[in-house]
Amino acid sequence: MSRNIIAILRGLEPSEAQVIGAALIEAGIDHIEVPLNSPRPLESIATLVQSYGDHAVIGAGTVLSVSDVNDVMGVGGRLIVSPNCNSDVIKATKAAGGLSYPGVMTPTECFTALDAGADGLKFFPGSLIGVDGFKAVSAVLPKSTQCYAVGGAGPSNFAAWFAAGVVGFGIGSALFKPGMSVAQVRANAEEIVAAYDAAQA
Repeated sequence: MSRNIIAILRGLEPSEAQVIGAALIEAGIDHIEVPLNSPRPLESIATLVQSYGDHAVIGAGTVLSVSDVNDVMGVGGRLIVSPNCNSDVIKATKAAGGLSYPGVMTPTECFTALDAGADGLKFFPGSLIGVDGFKAVSAVLPKSTQCYAVGGAGPSNFAAWFAAGVVGFGIGSALFKPGMSVAQVRANAEEIVAAYDAAQA
């Protein structure tokens, strides 16, 4: 069962990429992004792709430029997540065969992203927009739009976000922080997966 949960591994070290990736995938999370402001992120992405690319979607977060897209694609990453809505980044991602999830907050940003070919929209920060704010914005979007809540979405409010119409979530510090043990990351992932499944049931 593939879940619409994107693990955000900000601060991941290349040396731990393989074991952290294994813990996430074993727990049931198979979409993984390494933000580009992490230590040597392309090394981590390459390791994850080589180890798990056949059965997980691997890529980068905090992707801000076309050159970033090219760098990530160059090591095998397919998932391109941004904190902002940059049409050039979206178009470059799609031209290279990747999956584009730009960050949006306003209707203007949403439609700009969709017009550029985005696969889904990352409502960020979710804590600022809130469920009610998301409902208002999403009411004007095409029904098929894949919307993710990122930042402030977690086990305590998965059900409310699902009810509002999101299809998935990006989870960062609740899942992984630098210095966490593999066992802690696995436990966090298992808790998040269980809450996600329960909220969807």
